[in-house]
Amino acid sequence: MKTAKGEFELTGWDENAYLEVDDTRKLTRASVTQEFRGDVVGAGSVEWLMSYQPDGTARFVGLQRIEGTVGGEQGSVVLETVGEFDGAEAKGTWTVIAGSGTGGLAALHGTGSFTAPHGPKATYELEYSL
Repeated sequence: MKTAKGEFELTGWDENAYLEVDDTRKLTRASVTQEFRGDVVGAGSVEWLMSYQPDGTARFVGLQRIEGTVGGEQGSVVLETVGEFDGAEAKGTWTVIAGSGTGGLAALHGTGSFTAPHGPKATYELEYSL
């Protein structure tokens, strides 16, 4: 297994509620775009479903596609994302979806994580093999 590290920056965020339980509890869907730098270089896009709680925290799940290079190999891959927002920082885990890779990333598999303080930048780590 190899380790890829770096950061990504949010380049777009479009979030809308699809169910509002009350003033503080709601379910939303966010369409997000990202730019990756470091050991993963390229563009990302993700669809997150989020559940907000009265204390301002949230849980989220989503599918994230990255198109670019990992370990010098070019292609695309889809990651399953699960995470939480504690009101100040989002943390999530990734699992590469088997069979989702294209090009030089067709055989990519692995797991990873990211941390995003409130704002547009996040750091990531991906343990992978090709």
